[in-house]
Amino acid sequence: MADDNQRRGAAAKAEDSVRSNVTIFASRGDQLRMVEALLFAASEPLDEASIAARMPEGADVGALLGELKDDYAKRGVNLARVGEGWRLRTADDLAFLLRKEQVEQKKLSRAALETLAIIAYHQPVTRAEIEEIRGVSISRGILDVLLETGWIRMRGRRRTPGRPVTYGTTPSFLDHFALENIRDLPGVDELKAAGLLQTEMPADFAIPAPEDQDALAPDEDPLDDEAISSEMAAVAERDASEGSAGIRSGDAPGDASDENDQD
Repeated sequence: MADDNQRRGAAAKAEDSVRSNVTIFASRGDQLRMVEALLFAASEPLDEASIAARMPEGADVGALLGELKDDYAKRGVNLARVGEGWRLRTADDLAFLLRKEQVEQKKLSRAALETLAIIAYHQPVTRAEIEEIRGVSISRGILDVLLETGWIRMRGRRRTPGRPVTYGTTPSFLDHFALENIRDLPGVDELKAAGLLQTEMPADFAIPAPEDQDALAPDEDPLDDEAISSEMAAVAERDASEGSAGIRSGDAPGDASDENDQD
């Protein structure tokens, strides 16, 4: 008990010390330097609340971030907004300088990229809905691979029979693809201009406006840890069953419906 009281007392003193040191830097110039230091040292995007917690009381964090963004706009390092957070990153036109220093990533299969695109544009979406949009079943392990990359997450459960898990994208997805917001994903015109869509599409063809709000949709229930573990076990069991069936029938270990999708 005495040790706990001593630790709490030490923590309180440390916090008071930080706060007293923070109040010394009251000028706007010093506040800009403080925000810059926090962003430089951060290993992941910082939201305004996290920055404000380390700033003097009354500091206008939003205005400070806007001013820093303008200051960095023409430099080799830019201040970019990623989802709800902010981070310093290399200017896009200088990316070639770091290309040799980047870790080579394993290339995703075409089926995985298609699945990721469907989740990004149609979230929240279930596995059955993904398969309906693609027109084929999902190969074993595709959702597992995308979950491991940290680009998608389990959001909740759809209020339909069987209560299937719904999937959506994560802030890591925005960060990797240099998107400020999920709504910055290209639309029909941009995809056509890039040659990714035929110039003549069916009259009823449309791409949904993507949304990645943290709040659950009206037809979603929240997921608990037990539900996530149960879903992962069910996916593993289903994949193992599919693999055994494929081997017994003489098929290759991949899903027959996606056999042409693998790179």
